Amino acid sequence: MSEDFRVLIVDDDFHVAKLHATYVDSVAGFLALPPAGSASLALQSIHSLRPDLVLLDVYLPDASGLDLLHQLDVDTMILSAASDAASLRTAFRRGALGYLLKPFTAESLSQQLRSYARYRRILGQPGALDQETVERAKRALIPGDVSTSAKPRSATEAAVLESLVPGEQYSAADVAGRVGVSRATAQRYLSSLADDGAVEIQLRYGTTGRPEHRYGLPAQ
Repeated sequence: MSEDFRVLIVDDDFHVAKLHATYVDSVAGFLALPPAGSASLALQSIHSLRPDLVLLDVYLPDASGLDLLHQLDVDTMILSAASDAASLRTAFRRGALGYLLKPFTAESLSQQLRSYARYRRILGQPGALDQETVERAKRALIPGDVSTSAKPRSATEAAVLESLVPGEQYSAADVAGRVGVSRATAQRYLSSLADDGAVEIQLRYGTTGRPEHRYGLPAQ
């Protein structure tokens, strides 16, 4: 069973789409679906595969990706060589969550996807949202935003972060024992660090019951 974010790549260049799919699959928590090479195929794939995120090119053989964007009811980021201001403004006006200019590196796309994961995590919290949470969600979509990643840390938050060994995954109870705080306190700080992108979350599934959250440092 998997809770990975399912990503549909829409690009008419098969080799480019395949390359971008390998980039997506290299990011923990993301799974690339079979790509779509046109606007019409994209609509079919969205209907049948129900992706969480669409990575959309502007230049498609049967329609502009910007026109397609206007029809979509799914989170979408633009990946395109279209570098004119009009395309950028149209994309954001029609709801794009991000815009990445081709060509780009695997790391650039990884940063965008990690930002999206933080955004979804923040908005996935139960209950009504306050304005602070809304602002955190908006900032989360900016890779490497200093307002979230460079804020001063409390002594407890720093201790929680320092308790994590690179390459290892921990439960909140593990961290609580290492730091000397309650499990609830460790959980609260780990969630905050995850929102800021300082910590990554993976789900571990057992045979029954709810999945366990495991926390670790982002891969370098």
